[in-house]
Amino acid sequence: MKRLLALLTFAFAAMVIAPAFSPVYADDKPAAEAKAADAAKPAAAAAAAPAPAEAAAPAAAPVPNKGDVSWMLVSTLLVLMMSVPALALFYGGLVRSKNMLSVLMQVFVTFSMITVLWFIYGYSLAFTEGNSFIGGFDRLFFNGMFDPVKGEFAMAATFSKGVVIPEMLFAAFQATFAAITCCLIVGAFAERMKFSAVLIFMVIWFTFSYAPIAHMVWFWMGPDAYTDASVVDAVNAKAGMMWQWGALDFAGGTVVHINAGIAGLVGAIMVGKRLGFGKEAMSPHSLTMTMIGAALLWVGWFGFNAGSALEAGTSATLAFMNTFLATAAAVMSWIIAEWFFKGKPSMLGAASGAVAGLVAITPAAGNVGLVGGLIIGLLAGLVCLWGVTGLKKLIGVDDALDVFGVHAVGGILGALLTGVFNDPSLGGPGFVTDWVTAKMGYSSIGEQLLIQAKAVGVTIVWSAVVAFIAYKIADMLVGLRVSEEDEREGLDVTSHGETAYHM
Repeated sequence: MKRLLALLTFAFAAMVIAPAFSPVYADDKPAAEAKAADAAKPAAAAAAAPAPAEAAAPAAAPVPNKGDVSWMLVSTLLVLMMSVPALALFYGGLVRSKNMLSVLMQVFVTFSMITVLWFIYGYSLAFTEGNSFIGGFDRLFFNGMFDPVKGEFAMAATFSKGVVIPEMLFAAFQATFAAITCCLIVGAFAERMKFSAVLIFMVIWFTFSYAPIAHMVWFWMGPDAYTDASVVDAVNAKAGMMWQWGALDFAGGTVVHINAGIAGLVGAIMVGKRLGFGKEAMSPHSLTMTMIGAALLWVGWFGFNAGSALEAGTSATLAFMNTFLATAAAVMSWIIAEWFFKGKPSMLGAASGAVAGLVAITPAAGNVGLVGGLIIGLLAGLVCLWGVTGLKKLIGVDDALDVFGVHAVGGILGALLTGVFNDPSLGGPGFVTDWVTAKMGYSSIGEQLLIQAKAVGVTIVWSAVVAFIAYKIADMLVGLRVSEEDEREGLDVTSHGETAYHM
């Protein structure tokens, strides 16, 4: 509890100190208009402004481009692959053999359960109009996405005026994000938490942390809603809180990685350390599987990052190359540092470096230039190596598979550096400063860095509070931890009645 309170205190302090580095906003420039960037997801296609009575006929509804649709279908499949099998194998290889199947089971079932909940209510809460913190109930059970009588699909906006994709496809793409975010948390409390408690926690945390954070960061009305200057303020007011601030998060630095990493840290503290932690060897049982999982994560991440452009165009291309480059850079910086400090470079270090680079470049993928992506990747390898060694020892928590040290630390690094390297003078693309004309621009590093820091701070506090409550509820209902006897025997047999390997 003391460590959890210290974490929350640090987050609040960061939010208080950060304003000292920010210049004053221009009074005549709405925050969302000045900062709305090519870094978020729309909900539904924005309705065109009503035509005047004397108009001859309404404009034809935009038709989705087959190339965009194809790319988003492929991206959705790639992100699905990131969870099952990629994340499951990556995590499974890192635990002891007696807990291999329990980790696979937790990832596989969590992914499936969150997908179902996304269809029932998650998408509606995250990506429909409500208030600044949460959406409404217009899309429960994907209601209204398909008209069987007319045979018509509802369309969702992208980031270009007049360019749309089927909303059902956008919702499917986002389902994979929601599901893998919850799966990431599993690594923090691996090898000692009850399966029933895992599922109870996931339902509560997904509902009250993932969906609201996704809404706050990514929900807006789409570019076609900005018909002229007179509607800008009203349209901005309908967006999520952090979108209104102008927070840049291309593919999930705050929504996915910081959100999951903080929830994992809280879980590791509340569940407690594994029996024998620090006294017994708890080496990964199969680095071969971990390497296969890491490689599949790298491949799948192209759908995660480049797919977040929502179109098969130049933005997706930039995100694709940054994902390629930053990951390779993080592998190299991690193993070189490990080589220097430990005497030998390891396969585990290379795999961990890859994930660190992928995490850090996620919020920046389409928001920075290639040099910025390279620097973010190099720093991610070094900072996350410290996160899983020095910082982990400093906190004194048994984060079994380093969810906090890689995902939270890497996500924070990437989110903050996005605000720096988005600057066109540093090779970044800038952001849209006026959605009526789609004009690009930039303010200043200090101003954007403040916005990024605020978004990071809110995500840390929100996720930590919801996670604490969710774990408490699960503990009261079924208890968080398996018995000492079951933990020593292994969760594969005691929780699932099967073993991964037959000797």
